[in-house]
Amino acid sequence: MAEEKLQASSRFLFPFKPYSIQEEFMTALYNVLEAGKIGIFESPTGTGKSLSLICGALTWLRDFEEKKKLEAAQLLEDRAPQQGLSQDLQNSTAVNSKESGAKASGELDWITEFVQKKAERDLVDKLKDEELKRKKREERLEQIRNNVQLKYASKRKRDDDDDTERLIQLSGEVVTPEQASSAEILDREDESFILADYESDDEKKPKGSNLSDEDDLEEEHVTKIYYCSRTHSQLAQFIHEVQKSPFGKEIRLVSLGSRQNMCVNDEVRHLRSLQMMNDRCLEMQKNKRAERKHSGDEKKSPKRKRKSQVTCPFYSHQQMQFLRDELLVEVKDIEQMVLLGKEMKACPYYASRYAIPPAQLVVMPYQTLLHSSTRLASGIKLKGQVLVIDEAHNLIDTITSIHSYKVTGSQLCCAHSQLSQYMERYSRLKAKNLMYIKQILYILVNLLQVLGGKVGQNPNTQKIFQGGTELQSINDFCFRAQFDNINLFKVQRYYAKSMLSQKLFGFVEKYQVAASQPNDTLNQKGSKTAALENFLQKLNEKPIGQVAPHEQEEDLEKEQPVMASPMMQVEGFLFALTSTNQDGRVVIQRQGTVSQSSMKFLLLNPAVHFAEVVKECRAVVIAGGTMQPVEDFKAQLLLASGVSADRLAEFSCGHVIPPENILPIIVCSGPSGQQLEFTYQKRDKPQLLDECGRVLVNLCKVVPGGVVCFFPSYEYEKQAYTHWEKTGLLAQLEAKKKIFQEPKKANQVEQVLSEYSRCVQHSSRSPGLVTGGLLFSVVGGKMSEGINFSDDLGRCVVMVGMPFPNMKSPELLEKMAYLDKILPKTDGNSPGKLLVENLCMKAVNQSIGRAIRHREDYATIVLLDHRYTRPSILSKLPTWIRGQTHAEASFGPVLKAIGKFFRDKKTCGDAIK
Repeated sequence: MAEEKLQASSRFLFPFKPYSIQEEFMTALYNVLEAGKIGIFESPTGTGKSLSLICGALTWLRDFEEKKKLEAAQLLEDRAPQQGLSQDLQNSTAVNSKESGAKASGELDWITEFVQKKAERDLVDKLKDEELKRKKREERLEQIRNNVQLKYASKRKRDDDDDTERLIQLSGEVVTPEQASSAEILDREDESFILADYESDDEKKPKGSNLSDEDDLEEEHVTKIYYCSRTHSQLAQFIHEVQKSPFGKEIRLVSLGSRQNMCVNDEVRHLRSLQMMNDRCLEMQKNKRAERKHSGDEKKSPKRKRKSQVTCPFYSHQQMQFLRDELLVEVKDIEQMVLLGKEMKACPYYASRYAIPPAQLVVMPYQTLLHSSTRLASGIKLKGQVLVIDEAHNLIDTITSIHSYKVTGSQLCCAHSQLSQYMERYSRLKAKNLMYIKQILYILVNLLQVLGGKVGQNPNTQKIFQGGTELQSINDFCFRAQFDNINLFKVQRYYAKSMLSQKLFGFVEKYQVAASQPNDTLNQKGSKTAALENFLQKLNEKPIGQVAPHEQEEDLEKEQPVMASPMMQVEGFLFALTSTNQDGRVVIQRQGTVSQSSMKFLLLNPAVHFAEVVKECRAVVIAGGTMQPVEDFKAQLLLASGVSADRLAEFSCGHVIPPENILPIIVCSGPSGQQLEFTYQKRDKPQLLDECGRVLVNLCKVVPGGVVCFFPSYEYEKQAYTHWEKTGLLAQLEAKKKIFQEPKKANQVEQVLSEYSRCVQHSSRSPGLVTGGLLFSVVGGKMSEGINFSDDLGRCVVMVGMPFPNMKSPELLEKMAYLDKILPKTDGNSPGKLLVENLCMKAVNQSIGRAIRHREDYATIVLLDHRYTRPSILSKLPTWIRGQTHAEASFGPVLKAIGKFFRDKKTCGDAIK
């Protein structure tokens, strides 16, 4: 009966009449959330997956809240008569019930009865409290929606604050950092860079202190849905779908992001790294708290003049409370939140976090959810909540990447140099702090020795004579580095409590800024000048391992990010070494010099981190456009996390396009009869490259519009292009299609796509000898995910060979060996072999899914390799493609079928016109 109700499309408040597959999707989603299961949902792009997720999940949330209200009201109603009775009558009722119970089952334990009644009273009190909070919150938000005076009360408060700030500035009490000399900065005892006793580092709240500012911003967490995706652009697109949905006016939604995306303070925004922004923000907050704390002291002792410190004008609890309410009243994306924060003079970064408890839908990127410390710092509580992970085809790789840490010899040297100077500068450190700092220095020295280097020598000049890659277990690595006797858990706690990495980073930045001040300013301090200049010169010298400016430019060309704080990389690496021995490996790579050598922690078991998420959530939805093959998710991520098989649910819907709009063909041989098998051993042969070129020439003659051809790698794409250029096949291709190549640099992708799009559109409007464009792309590159080749941009997608991962990779070999050890064989195949196939087919599915993007779209998919006919490979194609796929042993029938496909489409198009 319940399922019959769910079949009604009106049940889901869909903005228009949904497709049948959308109704099936929402019904399955609703049932998974209702049963508290873990669902794997596959819905191809163009089927309205985002809207189906929104309407299905929010319909369940609406029904759940209504059901919860009814149950609470019923319970309160049942308890009301009992509470309304006189005390004598209640006592007599209790005596009667006790006597009847004693007659039935002997003497009733009065302690148990008392505990039960107390639990009932507590439950009723809790329900009353929750109902009161809910009504107050709804009334406040409704007032903001409808009451213009209340809505603009914050603006009047801002204007008053601005007037006060201008008066203070005119009185000359504010001193900016630029006005203060570097000597004064150094002379001041800056407690923010001195480590206190880490065990008592937590802020002590004085008894009787009024903390209403921050307490007012905290609320109880209501039942909510956490939604996460890979990029901010995907999150923004999802929020726009929510705005267009029937829930757009009533849902309380908040979007989370980093300071890099949400900070509105220009002084912080212009900093060149995220870590610098974080540190500057926290420093301004500390200054603000100190300012409030000392305001009373200054009244008592007016003679004592306190030096001014820069605070953030947007970090105002009252204004952030106004902004929080504004975010909950109406759905906004991050850009809209930032604009509103500037207008209201309130911080969107913190206001969004204060809005999490009362929000019904929280939107965030992967990293915020999947990294436990980031999740905790953001105030996210998953207990009893619903989690939706979208674009989840790379979820295992994402978790592995987030929890894998790499540190280079250059970073080890730099961290050792900075920490040594820090310890020398602050000689008043407590004994416990000094002990831990010396332990960390000892670890840094030993890690550098593992790479074959020495502290005190430039790692750029220390040559590695015996290069290569080596893998070790965590325990073996710690024994080898000779710090197995050090408790890394205590070191990790010390890092967290003392915030050593952040303080060291701020220490370096502070003195580098001071060193950049004019020398005549420093000379004002007289006798301290020599020692001060020596210290600054030592600190400001090029740290061991730091690259020169021209080397930095080369690194940027190679797209290798420059780390802001080497100690943070070291901290992450040491944190990873506290993992269980079988869950990870340490990869030691020696090459060239010590600075280029590195060690990396490789996570083998992503389930150990995902288990925390699954255990706490009420239900988890893992969704994507192409989730096949799903064996990886079930075996490596879900079952390994302790999820029982009966809690799993799978749903894969078809496409909205009719079957005749897609033509997937497996091509086993080329025009000359050469078998197409692009294995690593055969793909470089000139005969196979020639045959591949002839296939493309024939396809370009019959396919209108754009053709997108995917190669296994950039190197192979370049090799094929060069070969065809020499043999003349490239000229034959250019006679029918203008050729474009995917660039390696991300900032050039948009330009290439624009030129390709203009070429295809011009060819469709003005038919001629050139009938469109041919785009050479790479599997796993910039254009294999997130790019829409809809309509004429992608009438044909060609997959050259099978993009298997590099079988010589030590990381892949170790992962295969790990899976072979912990997982059973499937149909006689080892888990390691299945991993390689799954990685290949995931990449294929993502690439060929770029073409069909909406109901009226049509395209052909050409798989150039006879190995696609193998049942184990064919079964890993998406369901909506696999059902239409057929193989051809020779090339003649392929060309004939493709020609007929496009002639039929042209005839249909002419008939519609």
